[in-house]
Amino acid sequence: MAPRSFRHRQSLFWIAAAAIAIVLPFARTYAVSARATGDDAAGARCAALTSLALPQTTVKQASVVNAGGFAVPNGRGNAAFAAVPSFCRVAMTLTPSADSNIGVEVWLPLSGWNGKYQAVGNGGWAGTIGYPALAEGVKRGYAVSATDTGHTGGSASFALGHPEKLIDYAYRSEHVMAVAAKGVVRAFYGNMPSRSYFNGCSTGGRQALVEASRFPDDFDGIIAGAAANPKTHLDAWRMVMSLAMLNDAETLIPPSKYRVIHQAVLDACDALDGVRDGLIENPQRCRFNPEVLRCKGPDSPNCLTAPQVESARVAMSPLKDPKTGAEIFPGFEPGNELGWGRLLGGPEPYETAVDTYRYVIFKNPAWNWRTFSLERDLPEANRVAQGLLTAVDPNLTPFAARGGKLLTYHGWADQDISPRASINFYTRTREATKAPATNADWVRLFMVPGMQHCGGGEGPNTFDTIGALESWVEHGRAPASMPASHSTEGRVDRTRPLCPYPQVAKYRGTGSIEDAGSFECVAP
Repeated sequence: MAPRSFRHRQSLFWIAAAAIAIVLPFARTYAVSARATGDDAAGARCAALTSLALPQTTVKQASVVNAGGFAVPNGRGNAAFAAVPSFCRVAMTLTPSADSNIGVEVWLPLSGWNGKYQAVGNGGWAGTIGYPALAEGVKRGYAVSATDTGHTGGSASFALGHPEKLIDYAYRSEHVMAVAAKGVVRAFYGNMPSRSYFNGCSTGGRQALVEASRFPDDFDGIIAGAAANPKTHLDAWRMVMSLAMLNDAETLIPPSKYRVIHQAVLDACDALDGVRDGLIENPQRCRFNPEVLRCKGPDSPNCLTAPQVESARVAMSPLKDPKTGAEIFPGFEPGNELGWGRLLGGPEPYETAVDTYRYVIFKNPAWNWRTFSLERDLPEANRVAQGLLTAVDPNLTPFAARGGKLLTYHGWADQDISPRASINFYTRTREATKAPATNADWVRLFMVPGMQHCGGGEGPNTFDTIGALESWVEHGRAPASMPASHSTEGRVDRTRPLCPYPQVAKYRGTGSIEDAGSFECVAP
């Protein structure tokens, strides 16, 4: 009986195989046809968006971009979009005021939409659409939008004689973008997004905080990285550092000496966290005095002259009110010296900071940065830019009351915006915000050792903030840590857990110091 049973099963196998061989070509043809029909329908829905009527909005373009087919308007960096799936690209102009001309793009996945919406922020003075961030959103299944904030180009010259455009940049463009983008999402997919998120760093980090403060109903979850806040104080700090460093040839620290300073800082503070790994886990414990590098004789490549010591001291110290001693803006943290050239490399100061005073405060394109006076000009800046570029209100009670989650982060080696600025806001918002008991755990801050401004640096600089925020908002799982990695030439060579402030990652005493599993988050 056994042989007959085997032959019987073998016969059934070949009958089934023959049936599959007959049916499979038709199934494939049907699947391709169905997919084509679906794509055609999505393309028709996309094209129909050109006639979409939204308040104060003109849809300029609505067309399908095939998978991997997007090309940046300036023609550069197109290889980065090769993995982007097909999407409907919608370009709009928003005019909330008579002098507004806010460019917005909304990208809508043709298939695999996750049912959610994400807005992405800007950097510097904005003036451009963030195409790489749009691409990342679409790859994760989001309907995603970005704005140029109402002007083109990276200068603040747009604000000269155009107060409404300054309002658009300061806070209005992100809000009207969110409202319009949700209208586009509803028209294309037939329903509003189930969740809405904002994701920004630097100026985008400031935009994130402004959204939480001014428009608490726009987003369910917000990511604010290295927020440029308060901008008037931030740019005053940048100006004072520039005056100290770029005063003359004697005060300028040449870039060749940055590594000398950095190594001296590591020698003094690297081991404070229990392991020598080239990273300072908690720079707040580091007490480095650049005086130790003062030349004992003539200037040489491995020491600092007396004027250079003073320049380094200014860079590594908080900016304080000369009359009251109150802190205006924190200084650089020990460990970021390799990035000093961004703000202090000369021969001119950081243009973003100069533009604040040139075009926004004094409204004079010929303003000379060497005339800057902290005592005179910062109060004037706060008066002129009140409610626009001054400090974001830390009282986020309405946002927390509706269940909103705020995830903030900052690199300890940031060479553009002092990391303690984010700590200051985190501390103040926890004090000022009256969160309900149902949302008591609504804000978290992650400080990233060795990471520079919004990324880069020697530390673990790659981590999934949007995934952590999704889990928090949608499933109530507040991030107890975030896995982070560092790569060199595409190869991961360091992993580390990022810990919610004020916790720090502590080495367990065994295992590789480059492996996240060898660390745990503990109180400092």
